[in-house]
Amino acid sequence: MQDGQQDGARVVGGVDTHKDLHVASVVDEHDRVLGNQCFATTRQGYRQMLQWMRSFGTLERVEVESTGTYGAGLLRHLQAAGVKVLEVTAPDKQDRRRRGKDDDIDAQNAAHAAFAGRRTVAPKTRDGMIESLRVLKACRKTAVAARRVALQLIHNTIVCAPDELRDVLRKLTRMQLIRTLAGWRPDLSDYRNVSSAYRIALKSLARRYLELHDEIADLDSMIGAIVEELAPELVARNSIGHESAAQLLLTAGDNVDRIGSEASFAALCGVSPVPASSGQVTRHRLNRGGDRAANSALHIIAIGRLRTDPRTKDYVARRIAEGHSKLEAIRCLKRYIAREVYTLLQRRNLEINRTRISA
Repeated sequence: MQDGQQDGARVVGGVDTHKDLHVASVVDEHDRVLGNQCFATTRQGYRQMLQWMRSFGTLERVEVESTGTYGAGLLRHLQAAGVKVLEVTAPDKQDRRRRGKDDDIDAQNAAHAAFAGRRTVAPKTRDGMIESLRVLKACRKTAVAARRVALQLIHNTIVCAPDELRDVLRKLTRMQLIRTLAGWRPDLSDYRNVSSAYRIALKSLARRYLELHDEIADLDSMIGAIVEELAPELVARNSIGHESAAQLLLTAGDNVDRIGSEASFAALCGVSPVPASSGQVTRHRLNRGGDRAANSALHIIAIGRLRTDPRTKDYVARRIAEGHSKLEAIRCLKRYIAREVYTLLQRRNLEINRTRISA
């Protein structure tokens, strides 16, 4: 037990995370700093950090920065040890201007925020199937970008290719072009010749495109299977595809119960109206915060329903008749869709919890 500490004293921790080292700080029940210490970002380092924090007294909670990146391993370790973990949402800008910035100060600020309950949120657990979904979607995103770059390089190369190659290739459709180039058998020993060099380069790019195309198809199958297992009712709704459903699941996280209400989920997706009233003028403005990927998914669903769902068409037409623009009507529609999605996710979460309890 540290000097000046008594058995049963309640303490709160804060951690400033980095790639190789985490800096931890502990404050007591009067928000006084008790100590700072650095620990390695390894399992042994996590155990030492937790043991060090508990040496000051009863550890009530820990606030961790960047639980989705550098702090992910520490988050899993603390949650497995039964410690309540919070995530820092933003630094205290006024305190940073006054005191400056270093790792010890950042760790202390995290501990102070955890003590006061300011600028904190419940982090995603990152230990379930949605974390698997996130990793697969991140991999797919980079593969799609690489495939697009390969196709652009093919077209750019064809533009400046010798006439005998360009005239043959410029009239082909995309997949005809890719398969034609991939089927070429250029003489690899003749790479000093301009025409042969173009053939070698185009074949390499085409094969790269096809490999990425197959990789994306495999990832789509895995992502679709996870979405079907996690939220079958969600993808059964009108205009909600696997891609949009996957993004909404990622935004909610494995522990969707961390989101207190459907209004909180709407704010998280950036579709909640923000008050902008003054004096006798009462109005709301567009919410430019939240998860923009989730906002985009809701927009895609809204556009799909506007084309296929009669009730949605009637709603938008009624809004336009009241004097709203079509874009404003779509924003309102996205708010209703967020409410529908949240209800489905909460229902699914309850079913999963009942299954775990019965097991």
